[in-house]
Amino acid sequence: MTTSPLIPHGLHHVTAVTANARANLDFYTRVLGLRLVKKTVNQDDVSAYHLFFADGAGSPGSDLTFFEWPVPPETRGNNSITRTGLRVPEGSLEWWAEHLRGQGLEVTPVTRAGRAHLDFADPEGQRLSLLEGGPAGVPWEGSTVPAEHQILGLGPTELTLPGLFPTERVLTRVYGLGAAGTYPDPEDSSRTIHVYAMGEGGPHAELHLRVDPSLPPARSGAGGVHHLALRVRDEDYHAWAEHLAGLGLRTSGEVDRHWFHSVYYREPQGILIELATDGPGFAVDEDPAHLGETLVLAPFLEPRRAQIEAGLTPLS
Repeated sequence: MTTSPLIPHGLHHVTAVTANARANLDFYTRVLGLRLVKKTVNQDDVSAYHLFFADGAGSPGSDLTFFEWPVPPETRGNNSITRTGLRVPEGSLEWWAEHLRGQGLEVTPVTRAGRAHLDFADPEGQRLSLLEGGPAGVPWEGSTVPAEHQILGLGPTELTLPGLFPTERVLTRVYGLGAAGTYPDPEDSSRTIHVYAMGEGGPHAELHLRVDPSLPPARSGAGGVHHLALRVRDEDYHAWAEHLAGLGLRTSGEVDRHWFHSVYYREPQGILIELATDGPGFAVDEDPAHLGETLVLAPFLEPRRAQIEAGLTPLS
């Protein structure tokens, strides 16, 4: 593992694309039992909803978020984020397999990096995978899923690329991840998937790089992933921005997202990587007991509320 003083300490969130926010809300809350912890808009495109699903407290590292754009389905291929892991408590995979099949979903058991997974997709083709273990989440009493089986947070995120270099160089030299082994690709055992870990690693702190030069580049769309975010400590945020700038990388600079602070960098093979702080969190502007119940806007968008609300389709 690296000894760099600046090391992300896990996945913060994964942001994907939906073409139907209402159906998306139904699936992730009713079928997967996640809590809608923030209903807002894309701060760079206020015509689009931005929905945040997470554990009962909206804990960093448990967020799966969606932009709603009226776009066709993703064309799958290279230079993209191709599968999002979701962690569940030990002993829960059998329950989840029965539950998901009961919802009419196809579930495929596979092994990745020595861990049992259940692969499945949401109704738009968003590729997901359940696995057991990792840090505990905060149960949500309003979930459709029993507390002992509720999703804990994000698991390993898979990237599909035409080659290992230069993404491997970015992960290790820029972000301080360490090479943590390889395993055969469950979809094609002739190919190898490379694991990179943050800090001490674990299922909540890994990126899996799938190399397949035969694929064409992906075209973004519904059912695809927009970007991934890595967790950084609040007190390290400015140092991270300076670190990336000092390497001469073209980044977004510091961005205040109100619920966390971010820096974005698109690595050379096209993956957009965000660094996001743990704080201040989703309760900074809502009662923790009522997260996600109303449309919340970042303060700089509040003067435009009437215009923004007029452009959105109600979710219920």
